[in-house]
Amino acid sequence: MKGVVFDIKRYAVNDGDGIRVTVFLKGCPLRCMWCHNPESQKMTPQMSFFQSRCIRCVTCETVCPEKAIKIADTLEVHDNCTLCGTCVDECPADALEIIGYYIAAEEVIESVCKDELFFDSSKGGVTFSGGEPFAQPEFLRELLKLSKEKRLNTSVDTSGYTDFANIEACNQYIDTYLYDIKMMDDDKHKKYTGVSNRLILENLKKLDEIAADIRVRIPLIPGVNDDVEEIDKIYDFIKDLKSVKGVDLLPYHNIMIDKYLRLGMDVLVGDIPEIDKNKINYFKEFFEKNGFSVLIGG
Repeated sequence: MKGVVFDIKRYAVNDGDGIRVTVFLKGCPLRCMWCHNPESQKMTPQMSFFQSRCIRCVTCETVCPEKAIKIADTLEVHDNCTLCGTCVDECPADALEIIGYYIAAEEVIESVCKDELFFDSSKGGVTFSGGEPFAQPEFLRELLKLSKEKRLNTSVDTSGYTDFANIEACNQYIDTYLYDIKMMDDDKHKKYTGVSNRLILENLKKLDEIAADIRVRIPLIPGVNDDVEEIDKIYDFIKDLKSVKGVDLLPYHNIMIDKYLRLGMDVLVGDIPEIDKNKINYFKEFFEKNGFSVLIGG
């Protein structure tokens, strides 16, 4: 079985216990305004253009068999592009890149297992992230199944926005869920992510009944959800969930802006400042005081 992956990150230390390999699956139903992996949103491979590298030699236009590319003020890629990769291979300035590729589940796990020695020494394993990994439910299930055949520790980093049947089908192969909760107010959630949070919260309640270990992940976005009232609401929701053992606080960073430009996507957020470290520490102490293990970063 094949799926679409856009990165395999080695020596990951913020995506679950120990040293891990994180496999990033393409596709996500959310459109978070602060998304730091915009290349993960589209389900299929796509072209990325490094404008600062381009020398305007128009080699890409010349070699394209479909005549689907034009260099103007920026790169124009027309709908008849087949992503054959000819332009990428021939560009003398390395200004073009295809993000995402089709790969068999067996190949992914073979690559993951190259780091098995690090897993053994650090109690690490493999984490499947995205995008939203449950956006490719059958591929994810196969990856998890093969991981368990190799006796790997598994984590899935999810928004929770999927049919619960997809989660149930994979649950027996998942050791830890890294489960995002962005905010509790539904209207606010729709505004900033494009979707309702009702399914996400319902799925977390259901998952609490069948999962062994869940870590709730909260992206902290200044001016959006970094206030005490919002954090209190999240705490009130998770405090009685027996499988939620910890909380990960994920401070916003703006290093993704250039990614949007390379993909020809609109940047949806303005100039968001970095979150106050004192505020992060306050939230950390709050959750720890109430019995949760807390990690910062991810």
